[in-house]
This record gives sequence, C-alpha cells and structure tokens, in this order.
Amino acid sequence: MPLYFSSLNSGSNGNCYYVGNEQDAVLIDAGISCRETSRRMARLGLDIKKVRAVFISHEHSDHTRGAEVLSRKMNLPVFITVATHNQSNIRIEPSLLQYFSSNDSVSFGALKVEPFAKRHDAADPHSFVISHNGLSVGVMTDIGSACEQVKAQFSRCHAAFLESNYDEQMLEESFYPYYLKKRIRSDHGHLSNEQALELFSNHRSPGLKHLVLSHLSKVNNKPEIVRELFGRHANGTIISVASRYEESEVFSVA
Repeated sequence: MPLYFSSLNSGSNGNCYYVGNEQDAVLIDAGISCRETSRRMARLGLDIKKVRAVFISHEHSDHTRGAEVLSRKMNLPVFITVATHNQSNIRIEPSLLQYFSSNDSVSFGALKVEPFAKRHDAADPHSFVISHNGLSVGVMTDIGSACEQVKAQFSRCHAAFLESNYDEQMLEESFYPYYLKKRIRSDHGHLSNEQALELFSNHRSPGLKHLVLSHLSKVNNKPEIVRELFGRHANGTIISVASRYEESEVFSVA
C-alpha cells in the first residue's frame, strides 16, 4: 500500500503538508486558513475526514495561523511541544491538545509519525518522518543546518519535502538588511540551495524516489534555479518544487 503526499502550500506565506495512506493521514503544520486547506484538499480529491491530526513543527505564524480554526471546525487533535505551544498564540481546545517530545512516535492505525529535533530560530523546532508498511516520507523545512539527526532521518526516506530556501548570490544581492541575511544564513536559519544539495547528494537513501524542494524564498530564490540544480544530480530521483501559491499534485511512493 503506497504513501500519498502533497504540499498544500509551502513558503513564508504559509506551510501545510499532507501525508497519508488509504485509511489515515496527517497534516504537518497549518499555516494556511481552514477554508483554504479544505478547498485545496477537495481540489486534489483528498478526504479531510481521513486526517487524524495536525502536527506543528514550530511556533512561527506561517506554520500555525490556521491551526486553531482547523482544529475546532474539524475536531482535529493538534500535536505540539510544550515549549512551542507556550511561544505560540494559538488556542487549542484542551481535549484536542496533545503534547509530544523528541523521538516520541504517534500512530494512527498503520501510519506512524516520528518527530525529531532540528536547528531553527524557534523555541523547540521539530521535523517529522511519516511511515507506513516500510515506507517513509520526511517533512524537513525551516532547518538552519543539516545536523546529524537531520542527516540520519533524511537517509531513511523514500520521499521527502526538503527546504531549499535561498540562492546565495540572490540573498547577497538582495535588499535585505545585513542582520536578516545573517539570520537566514546562520545555523538556526534556513538551508541554502547548496546546503540542501549537499544533504541530498551525500546522505540520501538508495531508495529515495521523490524529492519535493520546499519553502523557497520569494525574494532570494527561483523554482527554475533549484529545479535545474537538483536535476543535474537527480540520478533517478524525481525532483519537484512546492509552490507558495497553490497546492501540488498528489504524489505517491510504493
């Protein structure tokens, strides 16, 4: 049985990723509105009734702004760390609030979600690997640098959403002030195209079938740049680029 995955939106204007099997699914982050999440899933033919929970990676609003309404209207539990919840402004019904810690796994039927800590300028940031029937899909964005944990988790994925946030030259030449450039480039900022390529080239599994490059900067990157860069190193892996304006198609790995 395959795993299905789709980016409902990816970028500083909102992040939301769908991963599931035939029976159960989860959303990683809820950075777009409940209405837009529902619309985009419907256009893709995805049944929101199969979604069992929302997992929050960190407290920044482009990952959380839709969580409160989505949880309430769809009666969905929200999994979040204590530190992230304390730093966020989202209010989740107590009965739907679920705390997790690093390396705790949560299962919904045969679907398993495994969170792991990463580096980012947030209180307690995490990424996730979602597994079923020996298959794994990673959701790895908002990463300042590829620490050993990220490398280990990426190396077991059959498909992954991987941040490729900025092109070094475009960032250097952009209108961004120095402090913001420094923050983006820091070990707790974002992955550049070259950093993401290094992770992909040196730490991917032989079983990695599909890579979805995600969380591209609107100002400091272009889809055609990352598509061409990674395409030269694909070696049989399908390369896609997630949009900040619309949902992707529904991909699958089997």
